[in-house]
Amino acid sequence: MKTSALPATRSPRLAALIAALLVAFAVLVAPASPALAHDELIGSDPAAGAQLDALPAALTLTFSGAIATDAGASVVEVTDAAGTSLVDGEPSAQDNVLTQPLAGEASGAVTVLWKVVSSDGHPISGQLSFTVTAEPAPSEPADPLPTPTDGASNPVETTEATPEPVPASKVDSTPWIIGGLVLLLAGIGALVYSLATRSRREKARLAASPTSTPTESEPPADR
Repeated sequence: MKTSALPATRSPRLAALIAALLVAFAVLVAPASPALAHDELIGSDPAAGAQLDALPAALTLTFSGAIATDAGASVVEVTDAAGTSLVDGEPSAQDNVLTQPLAGEASGAVTVLWKVVSSDGHPISGQLSFTVTAEPAPSEPADPLPTPTDGASNPVETTEATPEPVPASKVDSTPWIIGGLVLLLAGIGALVYSLATRSRREKARLAASPTSTPTESEPPADR
């Protein structure tokens, strides 16, 4: 009986065909992979983690591809350590660079939040931060009140105004009226109390004195 060599012949050819297909697929897919990926941030000015002496006039973000230039497509928020906004107007996009004007004084960490629409139409976002090491400008003290002067250098002497005496007609008489009423009521009360006391004493005296009422004669005794 003869052994067939057909399976042994077909196996190397099948393996070579599969390998060729895999190589062709890898060649076709490899160049297409970057095109399918979204754009990304590749640089910024100031750079992430930078330390600056003062806040720059503008922030620039550079992306790996062109970004949409439509109004409202790009949003940038820049705030200081206290949460105060440092942006000055709307951002502007040109090709793959986004520029955001800045204004104000900052000290400490500055946080940047950004959102753009990449060239493939998908929105992408991220954040970065840098530090401003300058101390905040001290507030200027208020100007002192100028000293009034008479002429060039001689200060004008100021005198305190003496209060004018209040005319008698303007004196409030209400307390006097109230005091008079209080005294009048007190006098009336004392008079009423005196009369009541005298009446009670008179009644007591009359009750204590003997009355001249005739006595009844005893009935005659029986004879």
